[in-house]
Amino acid sequence: MNKKSGFTVIEILVLAAFLAACGIIFAFQKAEIEAKNRDDNRKTAINAMYYNLEEVYHKANGYYPEKIDEKNLTAMDPQLFTDPNGVNLGEADSNYRYETTGCTDGKCKSYTLRADLEKEDDFVKTSRK
Repeated sequence: MNKKSGFTVIEILVLAAFLAACGIIFAFQKAEIEAKNRDDNRKTAINAMYYNLEEVYHKANGYYPEKIDEKNLTAMDPQLFTDPNGVNLGEADSNYRYETTGCTDGKCKSYTLRADLEKEDDFVKTSRK
């Protein structure tokens, strides 16, 4: 009898199905990890804004600003005002929101900072005062 070496069509199909399944699982896990990293970046930015508002701006001025940007929160990295999608705080589609209350002549009594997260509920920080 003549013995041939090589793979059968069934073996090749099983291997292809296995590799396809591994590829799908890898792609899904990669997307989940990237979304979690973007959420972590959003939380970092909100925390930086919060601590700059509380520890720097409010201590120096006694009130909170009506709007925040790199001009009035000079102690933080200006890139943190831009969300992971490249949209700046205050623009329509931004993942970050700064909402103030009790404002008179640009001087506010309180605020809420909020980040829209992909994998969790919104991340929210409110003023201490």
